[in-house]
Amino acid sequence: MDRNHISFSVIKLIQPMGEFFIGSINARDLVSISYSDVRRIEGEQRDVEKYLGIQRPLDKDRVKKIKQYLRSPDAAFPTGIVLAIDQNCAEYDQNGTLTLKSYNADYEEDSIPITKVAKVLDGQHRIGAFLDNNHNFDANLNDLGESFQFNIVVFVGLDIDEQANIFATVNLAQTKVNKSLVYDLEGLSKTRSPFRTCHQIAVALDSAEKRSPLYERIKRLGVKTKGRETSEPLTQAGFVESLIKLISPDPFADRTLYMKGKTPRKMELPELRKFPFRNLFINERDNDIAIIIYNYFSSIESQWPIAWANKDQEGNILPRSNAFKAFMRYLRVAYLSLVGDDIGTIPSIEDFQGIFSRLKVTDSDFTSGNFKPGSGGESAFYKLLTGEKSIADLKA
Repeated sequence: MDRNHISFSVIKLIQPMGEFFIGSINARDLVSISYSDVRRIEGEQRDVEKYLGIQRPLDKDRVKKIKQYLRSPDAAFPTGIVLAIDQNCAEYDQNGTLTLKSYNADYEEDSIPITKVAKVLDGQHRIGAFLDNNHNFDANLNDLGESFQFNIVVFVGLDIDEQANIFATVNLAQTKVNKSLVYDLEGLSKTRSPFRTCHQIAVALDSAEKRSPLYERIKRLGVKTKGRETSEPLTQAGFVESLIKLISPDPFADRTLYMKGKTPRKMELPELRKFPFRNLFINERDNDIAIIIYNYFSSIESQWPIAWANKDQEGNILPRSNAFKAFMRYLRVAYLSLVGDDIGTIPSIEDFQGIFSRLKVTDSDFTSGNFKPGSGGESAFYKLLTGEKSIADLKA
């Protein structure tokens, strides 16, 4: 590789989202041009933009295992590394050669050195396996520097929303990363979708300080949020997947329609009773959906304040995932019982509390002894809410 550019043969492909290139590059060259993004995985935490071009926080144990695997006689990375390249750093000629190069801008801060040309959208753990602890090419793998080739997929000139879209689509389809991270990336997209709306509601309720009953209870990226002293019993994926069932029968189809500049259809009764927040979403009344969720869980907090507050107490299941999922299933029942056919109105905290106050359940009843872990416990909790079972039945 020249100090300021690298060239290699590629095949140009054209698909609905546009054109991109597939080619091969040796390990040493790939590490050189994507070095800065790989380094940043372990570097200082930045805002959410750091997750664009970075699949997830670097798992050192996984990198170590890949290093060991590279020494096996049948080592192979058959799937492509996905790269995003600034349009100022790429040239393609009709002979099928793609040249990646540094870019010298009028202002130094806009310049891009060859070592920062490639933003890794997928595959940085494989690249990271070729680095040593100082982020240089691992001398123990020098013999693989030129002989080990990566197949790469290169997108040129993508804006930040397109990068987020490709990243999220690839990882939702392949289920390779924590889904909470994938849903979090939906918030970066400017395209409306049920996923994005549910993500934004999750963020709002989790971050609305102590006014929200779900304040600091949601793991935004599927792992404990840095700086929070108490536990976060819910995951963002669990929140999104529970709420989206009240909005859309096919959230991927809705997302595709919005990307095409179209609006999904509204629903009429009785179909609307299956997806009671559907028309609120279509009418872009996302705040009203958030208020309904807020009022609903505020009523739960008011009805059982001790169990709700003790989210770190061992054996207390009220703040945890199984109870949350059962509450979200029951939300459809509770909401419709209050609004009837006037779907879209917003019940108050007191309205919801009137429903829960009829249940003969105390704070001390929400134990793992009464509600077993797993789907069985969720089912039992839901049956308690619907009146199919009583606490006495569960204790029997």
